[in-house]
Amino acid sequence: MNHLEKSPPRLGFRREGSEVLVVEIAGDWLERSALPEVAPVEKELAGNAPRAVEFEAAGLGGWDSALLVRILALHELCDKANIEFRAATLPAGLAKLIALSQAVPEKKDAARRVETPSFLERVGESGLEAWTGGKAMLGFMGENVLALLKMARGKAQFRWTDMLQVMQECGPRALGIVALINFLIGLILAFVGATELTKFGAAIYTADLVAVAAVREMGCIMTGIILCGRTGAAFAAQLGTMKVNQEIEAFQTFGISPVEFLVLPRMLALILMMPLLCIFADLIAIAGGFLVSTLMLDISPVLYLDRTVASINLSGFLLGIFKGSFFGVIVALTGCLRGMQCGTNAAAVGLATTSAVVTGITWIIASDGIFAVICSALHI
Repeated sequence: MNHLEKSPPRLGFRREGSEVLVVEIAGDWLERSALPEVAPVEKELAGNAPRAVEFEAAGLGGWDSALLVRILALHELCDKANIEFRAATLPAGLAKLIALSQAVPEKKDAARRVETPSFLERVGESGLEAWTGGKAMLGFMGENVLALLKMARGKAQFRWTDMLQVMQECGPRALGIVALINFLIGLILAFVGATELTKFGAAIYTADLVAVAAVREMGCIMTGIILCGRTGAAFAAQLGTMKVNQEIEAFQTFGISPVEFLVLPRMLALILMMPLLCIFADLIAIAGGFLVSTLMLDISPVLYLDRTVASINLSGFLLGIFKGSFFGVIVALTGCLRGMQCGTNAAAVGLATTSAVVTGITWIIASDGIFAVICSALHI
């Protein structure tokens, strides 16, 4: 019912004898900020409960769901107090809505109860998730080993052009960000070394510090982390989108192994490109240390280069290259595994990408720690 001028909503009540409580509803129930509450009626029902509740709505104007909510609240109060609820005097549309809402009563145990699991339950669930994830990773690694063996026999289902394209993406196109990060790492190492070594009159050993740290540790580990955030995330997003679009299922339908056709080229590309990127990162980091040493410490360029060459040995250089290749395998495996495990909606692609980056970086740091312990035990 439309009015040119809206009247304020009103809710009142009166007694008709001692057995009937008449609830009076009037005005336009459309302004949500000024609607009356049912608290006075509730107080009346609690104080001196009548036998029945009915309504007088002759002055009711426009209304919406806000009035329906209040009528249902009164209906619930009447049910709890065993009071008869008479909706016949309400407008026809409102009475039908109330009847419809009460047509199928709610079951007593229909509401879902959220129970907080205990500490032991959370530990157990975390352990099961870790076990399941580790089992999936080992299975995925086994499939890749079998794919490598099939490739060695010339029977793998993959194209060399795909591997060359991935090599271009994770190699030459990654040189810019690898150079920037490792140059800054070299600057930082040189600054820290110069600050501390100058106190002992050993500033010349800044070249040794930068060279050894870059070649053995920082060059390979920073390159691995960069590629994990850049290339590993791209692998997860690509394969995850293919999973959402059911392209991986299409490969399986045609008898093409997704591991051989999709994962193997990416893993080979990173294995081949990571050593080259690590060598490039080492040179850039040494260049950063060279800049600081020659400009701040008054070390001659020839002396800096001589100390750098003298401090780098073949075992340390090869160790950095090997770790870089190993980190490339981790990046490829984590990125492709999370992409293959992706769900079937758009949000799942983002979750798979995030999981690939987090898992890859975690495994890179953990494996580097393991390498450090092994090298220390072997005196390498």
